[in-house]
Amino acid sequence: MKPVPHATSLRRAPVQRRSAERLTRILDACADLLDEVGYDALSTRAVALRAGVPIGSVYRFFGNKRAMADALAQRNLERYTERVNERLGGARPGDWRAAVDAVLDEYLAMKRTAPGFSLVDFGNQIPVGARDGEPNHRVADRLTDLLSAYLDRDPDDDMRRTFLIAVETADTLVHLSFRVAPEGDEKIIAETRELLRAYLARVLD
Repeated sequence: MKPVPHATSLRRAPVQRRSAERLTRILDACADLLDEVGYDALSTRAVALRAGVPIGSVYRFFGNKRAMADALAQRNLERYTERVNERLGGARPGDWRAAVDAVLDEYLAMKRTAPGFSLVDFGNQIPVGARDGEPNHRVADRLTDLLSAYLDRDPDDDMRRTFLIAVETADTLVHLSFRVAPEGDEKIIAETRELLRAYLARVLD
């Protein structure tokens, strides 16, 4: 079992394995319930019941459901980064188009299969975390560092701005594709892929 990242929304980070496993069960239950009842109807008591833990265990880690959803968003980002890294490990070094495909494909895969992701993803969909939080900045920074290392380039300000614009654009268009079709409209996704490649070619070619 992989450790749960120490999200900033945690009241107390797990130290022992048993505590980490309990936190994982709580976040898994939160994700399942988000799909079933939505964020408004989500409650810490329902999460505790689904996870099979005392309500006090939930409050040991989280002050409220907002903090719990933020921790789930952080875990989603960690898992997404791991998935992209695994894809890049099998790609030809320096092939930025393959890297962009990996970034988009893994986001789509999580959108279709990861519990709770359609509502929380990385914190974009519901008001989680700090009031001034910028989830797409967090995602763009993570991807800039990951892809610049893969492409063996220095992540300067121009690259960071370019990736932020690309992430914001892809985020908007992917959400549009899922409003049009339950599994994402393939034509909109194909247009998104072409748009990203054309835009990023200016900096990466």
